[in-house]
Amino acid sequence: MDLRTQRQRVREAAKLALRTRLGRHGLSVGSDPYVNRLNRALCAKGVTTVLDIGANVGQYGALLRAAGFPGRIISVEPLADALVQLHRRSRGDDLWEVVASAAGSAVSETEINVSANSYSSSLRPMARTHLEAAPDSQVIGSQRVQVTTVAELVASRAIDPTRTLLKVDTQGFEGEVLAGAGALLGDFAGIQLEVSIVELYEGQLLVEDITALVRSHGLELWGLEPGFADRLGRMLQYDALFMRAP
Repeated sequence: MDLRTQRQRVREAAKLALRTRLGRHGLSVGSDPYVNRLNRALCAKGVTTVLDIGANVGQYGALLRAAGFPGRIISVEPLADALVQLHRRSRGDDLWEVVASAAGSAVSETEINVSANSYSSSLRPMARTHLEAAPDSQVIGSQRVQVTTVAELVASRAIDPTRTLLKVDTQGFEGEVLAGAGALLGDFAGIQLEVSIVELYEGQLLVEDITALVRSHGLELWGLEPGFADRLGRMLQYDALFMRAP
């Protein structure tokens, strides 16, 4: 065995050992993380703005910055507690704006179900499948929130959809958010959605309908990232990235 082969085997053994240790704690590592692939796609398509609907505490925006995305981020989040952390995380970044609102099909005001883990909070009732898979997502209260639309955000924030990624993570409310874009939906450079394989929130659109809707507006599936799975290992949700077809 030559020296090069020996070094390759040592590297592979080290990577396997690391993945094994991380796996025991529900963690993983890869040579090309999703957020890096996402940033390359944004660069390739000339995206200069990310409209982050359902920003929670700013995890997505922080990942974009860590991956090197230099453009404008507009994070839209309705929950009061999450907004405190979101404002803290975006502070000092002149190109990162926070909007205190939910998003839907029409401008309005409504009640949001607040979950114990915050990021599972939704404008839709939670289905039993979700609660059984993630007991920490139980609803512990509600909050009155303002609801805006993608179309209104585009107009009020002078957003150019042709150079914007629309990211939607709204726990079963994705269909209403897309409806709120109206005719603009076909103009976005890209759309990233959290899509569900099974019903996790009552009445939500599932992956087949969401995918057909987005594709009907001229975008093609660009990437998938595993998300929420149950205790049996069944995947329940994943993130789907759609980009404008060449």
